[in-house]
Amino acid sequence: MNVHAAALADAHLPDEQTCAFARDAIEGLSQQPKQLPPKHFYDATGSELFEAITRLPEYYPTRTELAILNDRAGEIAAFVPQGAALVEFGAGATTKVRLLLQNCAVAAYVPVDISGDFIRAQADELRKDFPTLGVYPVAADITTPFRLPEAIAEMPKVGFFPGSTIGNFEPHEACRFLRSAAQILGPGAHMIIGADLEKDERVLYRAYNDAAGVTARFNLNVLVRINRELGGNFDLSAFTHRAIYNREHHRIEMHLIAKKAQNVRFLGTGFSFRPGESIHTENSYKYSIERFAALARGSGWKVCQSWTDEASMFSVHALVAEG
Repeated sequence: MNVHAAALADAHLPDEQTCAFARDAIEGLSQQPKQLPPKHFYDATGSELFEAITRLPEYYPTRTELAILNDRAGEIAAFVPQGAALVEFGAGATTKVRLLLQNCAVAAYVPVDISGDFIRAQADELRKDFPTLGVYPVAADITTPFRLPEAIAEMPKVGFFPGSTIGNFEPHEACRFLRSAAQILGPGAHMIIGADLEKDERVLYRAYNDAAGVTARFNLNVLVRINRELGGNFDLSAFTHRAIYNREHHRIEMHLIAKKAQNVRFLGTGFSFRPGESIHTENSYKYSIERFAALARGSGWKVCQSWTDEASMFSVHALVAEG
């Protein structure tokens, strides 16, 4: 048993989700450079902070994608099979999916997210507004295989993956996710997916370094989680948020930067930080229409149609699983 496994074995953590968080945190902070997976942003507080980000004036993706979904509602509805089950990967607030539910003849909705309490609360609200719709929330990590509810077994499946969350994956991880999604949805699967587009770097910088500091609080919340759930002693005031654009890789990078030398412990494991050392917490890849289509093809999906806004800030794609 290695030292990390021993620390986890002695910790008596309450559930598998917390164990997975602990494993990822210990492994990621043991690497050079240090890193933490972005999926762990999304506890209840992180989900609420992200929803606040989507309302910021600097953050264009949400309002732009909503406009595309609204303006192209008829074309999207024609793409969705009647009586289908809509499966949303990484479901958050219901603003976007409501547009699809209002315009598409779906029979069921399956929100899937790692934050179970958050999606169950959202599901309760949806049931009030769509009383004839079957709503079946699933608490799961969308980056690993999971089972869909038996209630939708005989329905055609349409995946929904908005918000350019696909950009948070490394390209090989995005390919693996898309292949996994096809297997989860099953034969004949359809997918509606959002992808952020390349644009002026100044626009990107402002979107991830907002004046109100909401993105900074969102980024720091992963350290709050380590302190609360894993018994950590991170001094939040000793870290600062930084987001930069990496031109070579076509991506925004989010980091937490240590302001001073310090030592941190949780679950019996210690980590040292040098002044200026980074914890790399998230990437957000930006695509061209052509590069996204190539990614989809290489992952077993055919692009049937792509839509953008007039300023070509964001894109939404209709995919069908090949084979």
